[in-house]
Amino acid sequence: MSAVEDRLAELGLAVPEVAKPVAAYVPAVRSGNHIFTSGQLPMQAGELMVTGKVGGEVSEEEALACAQQCALNAIAAVKSEIGDLDQVKRIVKVVAFIASTPDFTGQPRVANGASELFGKVFGDAGVHARSAVGVPVLPLDAPVEVEVIVEV
Repeated sequence: MSAVEDRLAELGLAVPEVAKPVAAYVPAVRSGNHIFTSGQLPMQAGELMVTGKVGGEVSEEEALACAQQCALNAIAAVKSEIGDLDQVKRIVKVVAFIASTPDFTGQPRVANGASELFGKVFGDAGVHARSAVGVPVLPLDAPVEVEVIVEV
């Protein structure tokens, strides 16, 4: 097991199986020294954790947990490309899409579910640039989707 996976285990987490794509794409692509993940939904064991809009039927706390699961799924996609997560030099960029009601403005707090996990498991290499974007709807009515660019 890698040091990254050891840190995940200390948090009571593990790298999940790579989430199966819901359309015509692959979970991650390597180009040179970078891995680009596809948008990762909050899938656990092949099912969405919750559905709906943040600020509506999905609470901010549930959405934060969804963002963390999206980050775990992104880590799994990266591992599927490189094998050993200790090869990650830097989490470069995180983009979080939050399906939310028009009056919800806490997208950055929701995205922290992903950002904080990357910081905990990758340390200084997990500090990244980020966008947190509110959108009207996501695939399968997911509340959160996260994509990541990683340097290896």
